[in-house]
This record gives sequence, C-alpha cells and structure tokens, in this order.
Amino acid sequence: MNIALVAHDRKKDDLIQFALAYKPILAKHQLYATGTTGSRLVEGTGLAVHRFQSGPLGGDQQIGAMIAQNEMDMIIFFRDPLTAQPHEPDVTALIRLCDVYQIPLATNMGTAEVLLKGLENGLVDWRLLSDRRK
Repeated sequence: MNIALVAHDRKKDDLIQFALAYKPILAKHQLYATGTTGSRLVEGTGLAVHRFQSGPLGGDQQIGAMIAQNEMDMIIFFRDPLTAQPHEPDVTALIRLCDVYQIPLATNMGTAEVLLKGLENGLVDWRLLSDRRK
C-alpha cells in the first residue's frame, strides 16, 4: 500500500518515534512524505521514503493529487492543533480529499496506531480490491 507520512514542525519528533515503533509494518509498504518530514524520517529510521515538496511549497497538494488519482491508500498526518499554519487551506483540502475518496486518515498518534494495527491485521485490504485501482 501507499502510505503518506506528514507532520507539522512541532510533531516531527513524534512521527519519527512512531515510525521507529512501527518500522516493521511501515517497511512493507511504499512510503511518501512531504520534504522536511521525509528527510527526517529517512535519517531517523532508515526507511525508504519518496519525498515531495515541503507542505507549504505544495507537498500537501502533491499527496492530494495521488489521492484524487486513487494512488494513495492511507495518510498519517501528525497535526499541531495549537500552532497556526500558513498553509492551513492546503491541509484542509487534503483532509477533505481523504473524506471524498474514503482514504483512512490519522491526525494523531492514537489513531495512527489503530490504523497501522488494522493494516497489519488485514482490516484495510479493501483498498487493494482491483475495482478500487485504475
């Protein structure tokens, strides 16, 4: 499956720790991330990660384009709800696309853990059905 990993600045360390804890699961999938988050993930975990632009420079929109093309299966986006983000409209659009296209989305560590455990147990295999793929 294709999984996007994204984190606001104050949540990047949390995402690195999360990815380390779930590295055996994540390593079995194609991983994507926005710019700085992707660099930090590669450096901190050794996982292979395709990097897009940083979020404010269009990375969120690049992930959104994959969603719209049915090429993204899950989003883990550790958001910082206490800090204003200059690209908040892009974040809102990404979340909206997840709802439109029924893409599992976690915006915090608790939900991300449930999604990855569900992924490990085959509970999101419906994303792999051939009629969902182009």
